[in-house]
Amino acid sequence: MKLLASKKISFIGGGNMAQAMIGGLLAKGFKTSLITVAEPNEAIRKKLEEKGLITVDAAVNPTVAVEGADIIVLAVKPQILGKVVAEFKDALHEQLVISIAAGLSVSTISTMLDGYKTIVRAMPNTPAMLQMGASGLYAPTTISDEQKQLALAIMSAVGLALWVEEENHLHAVTAVSGSAPAYFFYFLENMIEAAVDLGLTPKQASALAMQTALGSAQMSIVSDTSPSQLRKNVTSPNGTTHAAIEFMKTHKVGEHIQQAMKACNERSIELSKVL
Repeated sequence: MKLLASKKISFIGGGNMAQAMIGGLLAKGFKTSLITVAEPNEAIRKKLEEKGLITVDAAVNPTVAVEGADIIVLAVKPQILGKVVAEFKDALHEQLVISIAAGLSVSTISTMLDGYKTIVRAMPNTPAMLQMGASGLYAPTTISDEQKQLALAIMSAVGLALWVEEENHLHAVTAVSGSAPAYFFYFLENMIEAAVDLGLTPKQASALAMQTALGSAQMSIVSDTSPSQLRKNVTSPNGTTHAAIEFMKTHKVGEHIQQAMKACNERSIELSKVL
C-alpha cells in the first residue's frame, strides 16, 4: 500500500463492487480524503459520505471526480459505460484507468475514450465484498511497470489478484472465478437440500455444509498437496466417501463441471462481441 499512499483515486460508480474495493482500501489504511466517488444515486452518495468519502453527483458533473485524480476506476455497468465516460473523457491526462466493466476490451474502452491508452482491465468476483475476492488483470504493453503495480495494489485490497498475459484469457478468468461463486452456491444449495431430505434441519444442514466448504477451501490453500490428492486422502476404499465419489464419476459430474465452465467461457466471448 506504500505505493498508493499519496495517490488520489476516483471511482466512477459507487455500487457494490466499488464499495467493496473502497472498503478493502480503507481496511488497509488508505485515507478517505484521497478517495472520490462519482455516483448519481443520492442515497449511495450519502452512505459513502458518512464514511468520510468525497462524492460528486455523476449526473451533474462527473468531470470533477476525474480532475486531479491519479487513478480512475470505471465501476459502472458495461451497457452504460460509453455514455458515462463521454461526460469526462476530455478531462483525462495520463491518469491510470482501471476498468472492472465485464466484457469490454481495452480497445473498446479506448475507443470510448477517444483513443486514450492508459487502461488496465480487471475481472473481480463478488467475494471481494468480504475482501476475499479473486481478480484477473490484463494490461497492454502501453502500461508501465509502476502503473501495473498500482493496479495490482488496488485489486489486491479485496483479495487475490494476478495478471494474465493475453486479454482473451479474461474469459477463462470469468469461468474459473468471476462467475464461479455461483457454482459453489449451487453445489451448497443442493448439499443442504439433500441433508434436509436425510433428516437434518435446514439450520443444521446449512451450518455443516458451509463450514465444510470453508474448511475444505482453506485446506486447499494452505496445503502443497493438489485438490485431487486431498480428495484421495479422505476417500477410503469401499467407504462412505468412496460411494459418493463413485456415484459422481459414474454420472460424469466432473465432465459436466468442465463443460459448464466452457459454456461460461463461450458466453463471455459472445457477450464481448455484443457490447
